Amino acid sequence: MRRRDKPAHGEPLYERGLVLGKFYPPHAGHHHLVRTAQDQCERLTVLVCAASVESVPLADRVAWMREAHPGAEVVGAVDDIPVDLHDPAVWEAHMAIFRRAVGHRIDAVFTSEEYGTELARRFGAEEVCVDRDRTLFPVSGTAVRADPAGNWEFLGPAVRAALTRRIVVLGAESTGTTTLSRALAEHWRGRGGVWAKTGWVEEYGRRYSEERLAAARAADPAATWADVSFTSQEFPVIARRQDEEEERAARLGSPVLFCDTDSLATGIWHERYMGGRSEEVERIAAGTRRDLYLLTDHADVPFEDDGLRDGPQLRPWMTGRFREELERTGQRFLVVSGDRETRLATAVAAVDELLAEGWHFAAPLPERVREDSR
Repeated sequence: MRRRDKPAHGEPLYERGLVLGKFYPPHAGHHHLVRTAQDQCERLTVLVCAASVESVPLADRVAWMREAHPGAEVVGAVDDIPVDLHDPAVWEAHMAIFRRAVGHRIDAVFTSEEYGTELARRFGAEEVCVDRDRTLFPVSGTAVRADPAGNWEFLGPAVRAALTRRIVVLGAESTGTTTLSRALAEHWRGRGGVWAKTGWVEEYGRRYSEERLAAARAADPAATWADVSFTSQEFPVIARRQDEEEERAARLGSPVLFCDTDSLATGIWHERYMGGRSEEVERIAAGTRRDLYLLTDHADVPFEDDGLRDGPQLRPWMTGRFREELERTGQRFLVVSGDRETRLATAVAAVDELLAEGWHFAAPLPERVREDSR
């Protein structure tokens, strides 16, 4: 069956529909197209096609679309055939990939592209054109790739998390990591516009430590930080929770996110308290992406004991270990020093430099243009 001439009340107009695209990356226009198709189809297939030259992996795009549209069947295919809308042989080569990936008949092709008519004809399906002029969502994949920040409002949570520039402030005890990371978040929020929702991620390890000390004092009101001990198994828990809270914030905020420490730093804290490295924590840290680290120097910051700190004697060692680990893992980082105002100014300049570099997407395969059509 193709189109139901007289669908029963509430019954979809088509049995099987198709939405095809690169989704490089997915945006609000894509999601509107899929939702429209879902409303009219009993079953909808979303085919994500990616070329090998493109810089966003096919698996990521498929995962993003599955998250956004759990009711659709989302499949992916690598398509490295050059684009030529006027060459029947090229069309048929593309169609072989499409048919193999879809695996069943199609009753309706939903599209916002000019090639939708020919695509539907070759599938033997009806074409359903949806907002071809982009009046509902004035955005395109080309526009997003050129300026993600300028099109942030059109991106879903998963894509935002993937594109957010993540800035981590780390350092030894009482070196101002919380002060600086909070000040940076407040500074960017003050810029307004897309930056107004800039997020800040607190140090989960500190919250965890406060809970441990509170538990010790519940058992013995005279307990101090010296009475609290850790096991190696606690540090992977802290590292994973830190990463989870960072990921949650990246989905909700602006194109930049500021974090007071991260899972890489958790590995150094494991060394500090356990006397050696944790392979599990290091595996967790290796699976994360950071764009810039700001290492707070201890030299010009007085030590302040807040009840969760051991003393200033280990600060030089920790600063050195943070630097060694950042260098070993090839991270982009900057050591910030001086008074509070100087540190903030230095950090703002470094983040501005990072953001000015923009986002780099590899160009998709170009469309061939015939000489007689130029």
